[in-house]
Formats: sequence, structure tokens, C-alpha cells
Amino acid sequence: MKTFKLLFLIGIVCSLLSGCNKDEVIPDNEELLKSAQPGTVTLPFEANFLGTYVEESYYGDENYACELPYYCHVIVDFVGTATHLGKITGTFDFCACGPDSPDIPGLDWEYAPTVVAMEAANGDVLFISCSGNVIDGRADDQPEYVVSHWRDEFVIIGGTGRFEGASGGGMSDDYNTSVDSNSHHHWTGKIILVKGNR
Repeated sequence: MKTFKLLFLIGIVCSLLSGCNKDEVIPDNEELLKSAQPGTVTLPFEANFLGTYVEESYYGDENYACELPYYCHVIVDFVGTATHLGKITGTFDFCACGPDSPDIPGLDWEYAPTVVAMEAANGDVLFISCSGNVIDGRADDQPEYVVSHWRDEFVIIGGTGRFEGASGGGMSDDYNTSVDSNSHHHWTGKIILVKGNR
């Protein structure tokens, strides 16, 4: 019986040794992560932020930076928080005061597609594209002091750092009020992140 156990152990050791190739290099964990196909994870996304109107220019102004049919150029700086980013800062820079749409009662102005960069405190940036229409007045579920609002689709189009290759999107729920001169922003949706980004 002892002889059988000894022969069995020798057989296992020989099998293991014969399976090894001296020329084969076994990569460390970091190399394996780099060479692996990246997976993704889908997570809820929410951003709440407050905008400050920094600049407005209109068609005919010397510093006007848009093309017709947009009659105004607006710059808004914002601060707030967002899931997966923490504290955020950024700037909206967009053309607006587009043509009224006869199909939407109460429509105020259309704003052109723009790309927004939400920057986290660590410097990582999430890029988001949005466009839509500003509606005069408030929606039924908004506070009495809302004077105009817009609820439009946004699309996540990438980023830097942990947001490189990010995608996803959702809807905005934004408004201006009679009690302050800020824009108020509440965005909800989904974000798809590439696993392994740091």
C-alpha cells in the first residue's frame, strides 16, 4: 500500500512538471487586468446642482458666438453633487433662443445640443450631451415659484479617469425661479462604467 501511494505521488509530480513550459512567462495580476476584455457595470445615476448665469449675448452683439436660428448664447457655471463623482463643478456653454415650435403649447425657446463636462473633486470628468426646449411656466408637480422649466434627455458620452468609456443617460428636471437668479438641475438615469477604470 505504501508503494502504491508513493508511485501515485510520483505520478502527480511528474504530471505537474511536464505541464510546465520553461519558456512560458506567467503575467502578474496587473498585466492580466490590462489584457482582459473590459466588462461593464450599470448603476443608477443622479446629479443635483445649481447654476449661476455668467454671460448672455444676443444676435447682433459684438461677442455673439452662435449661428442662426439661435438668437442667444448662454454660459452657466454650476456646482453640486452627483453619484459616482461626489462634489461636481462645470460649465454649460450653449446656443439658445431657438425658433418656437408651433407643436408645443407654451414653448419658450429651443436650446442647441451642447456637451457638458462634470468634473469631480479628484479631476475625473464625465462628458454629457443634452439639448431640448425651455417651457414657459411650471409643470404641475413643480413649486409655485418656478417660472420656466425643461425636462429633456441627456446622454453620457465618455469621460476621463474612472469615467473613460462611460455611457448611459437619463432625463433632466430643471427650472428657473422667481426667488433667485439661478438655474436648478435634477438629473436621474443610468450610467454604464467600464470595470477596472480607476
